[in-house]
Amino acid sequence: IFVAALLLASTLMNKGLLVLGDNVSRTLPLVGHNLVYVLPLGLAAILAAMFLGLETGVGVACLGATFAALVVDKPFPLFIYFVIAGLMGVWGVKSCRRRSALIQTGLIISLANMVLVATFKLLEFRFTGNDQLIAEAFALGGGVLTGILALGLAPIMESLFSYSSNIRLLELLNLDQPVLRDLMILAPGTYHHSLVVGQMVEAAAEAIGANSMMSKAAAYYHDIGKIKKPLYFVENQAGENKHEKLAPSMSALILISHVKDGVELARKHKLGETIEAIIRQHHGTNLISFFYHKAKSQAANPEQVKIDDYRYPGPRPQTKEAGLVLLADQVEAASKVLTDPTPARVQGMVQKIINSVFADGQLDECELTLKDLHLIAKSFYKILNGI
Repeated sequence: IFVAALLLASTLMNKGLLVLGDNVSRTLPLVGHNLVYVLPLGLAAILAAMFLGLETGVGVACLGATFAALVVDKPFPLFIYFVIAGLMGVWGVKSCRRRSALIQTGLIISLANMVLVATFKLLEFRFTGNDQLIAEAFALGGGVLTGILALGLAPIMESLFSYSSNIRLLELLNLDQPVLRDLMILAPGTYHHSLVVGQMVEAAAEAIGANSMMSKAAAYYHDIGKIKKPLYFVENQAGENKHEKLAPSMSALILISHVKDGVELARKHKLGETIEAIIRQHHGTNLISFFYHKAKSQAANPEQVKIDDYRYPGPRPQTKEAGLVLLADQVEAASKVLTDPTPARVQGMVQKIINSVFADGQLDECELTLKDLHLIAKSFYKILNGI
């Protein structure tokens, strides 16, 4: 729907400007004739690349150029002009981390446009200095217009389609975000845990070629649901353990509820669908083994204790980033209770937990390979050993 909307809006806007050019050409022929060069051709490709990746951006650039070329008088040369504008836009936002990068991308498109327009004019049998000057001015304006429109439309697209660009992720990584401040005040242990998990997944994501910025942002927010009942989680307790007075089934219910609470807070604070999904998946269908075994030991008939009541609802991680957060969450929590944390023991603990998660099938639905798991273990060990 997003790609279709981009292509449709881009084609309609281009057609509208061309109709305007036809009307203007009756009184100002040079202006109307050259108005085609001011079309913001890279806009759809830039937005597609920002939110859906470079491959999609390239596809949209080619499709957008094809549709635009079908409504002009000289399809082939202008198709070249249109497609290069789109591809330059995609290239310009390949590592876009600041909003100013969109304006810079517009200037890159302007430069490419001006070179192409100069080439087209030189290939024509007749052209005048005024014709060349107006065409170059429109070529410059087309790139600048593309950058300005991309800058203005990007936040709207993020809101409408719940996407998270790198720019948005950088904003979410700012520790002054309201939900992170609440986490720091109400659940300081969870806040510290989330920051360490963020360090771990960022290093591991870079090692395996995953999206390190998305992984780190998701790690910062994966446990925000604990804000609702912070004292029921061990990292926030200072003395009394509230679970001692509760039935194991109730304790398990409270622990499981932090995932649902986290998803609700993510929606409230508009963190984006990807971070919502990772919050939902960061425990997979793990068993809360402590309370499950406690329930079995207290039950008159242990067979009546249902194991599904003590499992997180899932789903299991669906992406590399979600798998990284699940692994780092468990490894970091286990590292806090490791006695005599020598380098060898830390390494053994990391490997044991990763093997356990793998054997339990929690990573079956994400794209992590055995080679990835080896690199992840090395990254986790390096970060934890440093701490």
